[in-house]
Amino acid sequence: MVDPRSGFCKANSTFYSKRKPIPFPANHALDLTTFISSRPHHGKVAFIDATTGGQLTFPDFWKAVESVSTCLSEMGIRKGHVVLLLSPNSIFFPVVSLSVISLGAVITTTNPLNTAREIAKHISDTKPALAFTVPQLLPKLADASNDNHLKVVLVGERERETPCENNFSTSSCTVIGSLEEMMKREASQARVKDRVTLDDTATLLYSSGTTGVSKGVASSHKNFIALIETLVRRFGTNAQEEIYIATVPMFHIYGLAAFTMGHLAMGSTVVVLSKFDLEEMLWAVQKYRATYLPLVPPILVGIVNKADEIKKTYDLSSLRTVLCGGAPLSKEMIEGFVDKFPKVTIMQGYALTESTGGGASTDTMEESRRYGTAGLLSPSVEGRIVDSDSGRALPVNRTGELWLRGPTIMKGYFNNEEATASTLYSDGWLRTGDLCYIDEDGFLFIVDRLKELIKYKGYQVAPAELEALLLCHPEVADAAVIPFPDEEVGQFPMAYVVRKAGSTISGVAVIDFIAKQVAPYKRIRRVAFIASIPKNPSGKILRKDLIQLAASKL
Repeated sequence: MVDPRSGFCKANSTFYSKRKPIPFPANHALDLTTFISSRPHHGKVAFIDATTGGQLTFPDFWKAVESVSTCLSEMGIRKGHVVLLLSPNSIFFPVVSLSVISLGAVITTTNPLNTAREIAKHISDTKPALAFTVPQLLPKLADASNDNHLKVVLVGERERETPCENNFSTSSCTVIGSLEEMMKREASQARVKDRVTLDDTATLLYSSGTTGVSKGVASSHKNFIALIETLVRRFGTNAQEEIYIATVPMFHIYGLAAFTMGHLAMGSTVVVLSKFDLEEMLWAVQKYRATYLPLVPPILVGIVNKADEIKKTYDLSSLRTVLCGGAPLSKEMIEGFVDKFPKVTIMQGYALTESTGGGASTDTMEESRRYGTAGLLSPSVEGRIVDSDSGRALPVNRTGELWLRGPTIMKGYFNNEEATASTLYSDGWLRTGDLCYIDEDGFLFIVDRLKELIKYKGYQVAPAELEALLLCHPEVADAAVIPFPDEEVGQFPMAYVVRKAGSTISGVAVIDFIAKQVAPYKRIRRVAFIASIPKNPSGKILRKDLIQLAASKL
């Protein structure tokens, strides 16, 4: 009943992946760390610090995981406990993550750029039993932990007897050791290790979902194993010879799944950038002879625009593939890049935190040249295109909300049954909040977003969060936040503000008010004042009207 060309089945209005299904372990009592460590490969160096050149070979890496797991067990970390990791990208990020996961405990990550207020909400929600962080972020974590006393392990060398550390250790948090010390410990096979199954929770990563309110996404060991099998299928040929640049943040589903887990399972080498910087990234490609480079569309555009200058300055001849996610690339973007770098293949992908990084992808240059597509459905993934008004599943070339079902779909939202019930149905279908269609050849195209998220350099920004903050200002009567298009960053938040009677508050004052409370990528960068915010009869902001208004002023 399934059309081999499109993958569509008329009997149940479901699209089936045209890619070969992925295998699953026969053993249900299996944790993610054991699965990754037991995979056969011939890789030598696992991680390289792009700045210092420090390395972790595969044997050193797994020895470190065993040692840290032993220490965590002795600290009383058990199955189900949550451990917070607040850190920029680091070669030690995977050591912490997989050590925690090996015990059946749950790793939760947060953006190092987040403010203390944002981190405090995360801590209040997840109630971690332990936190790992770098010395530079100690003051921020201390400010965020006032109501939740935390035990903290430092990642990296600390400055001894610094004021911030003394304050940190005597107020809301206690520094109990360092990762360096833990990695030197002799591993013990006698450590307490609870029985872990594929269905147990491995990670809690935060996503704004379809509502714009940040929620913890609970993903299982099975979810990540399924994604790793997908990545192995996609990149596995001679993977141990490949060198990837970790340009995306490891706290994000893409960075955590790919660079902390996936490429480790394949035996590839990952060169880690602590933060994104275009020149440092290009220098790292040249120095380490990188073959794969993950990017988001705004960075790709920047490279195309400066291609002639870049090629004169950096030797990028080792590059074979660019991986791009966050938004589908246009014909102009793809051909502009290929014109400048004709030997480099562009591959694209579509995924959500709620789908543990699975969804759709283009795996060849030929597939990417179906311009505007996000690719074919990932292996073992099913899709439906659903009319938002009638709830009816639609056939080929009809536009509706994309639903996904498959082995990478999350368990649900952490401690939020209402949000889970509205997003994840009992039969396994995930509502993505994206308006899409699938064409006659099975390629997915994203038309628009039903969810109201702003994509700034690949980061998700929820308008609702910024609007709530704006309404706390004593001179603001009402406010709405919309995405404003920008070639360099993709989109940035723009605010429409209604002043209270008698107020003369300026746009600069509004921008400064928000900037003090949120991470840099969430900052409002444009303000317009308006008599009233357009809303429908039920009070919902009519963002499309404001987006059209902003476009008319360009």
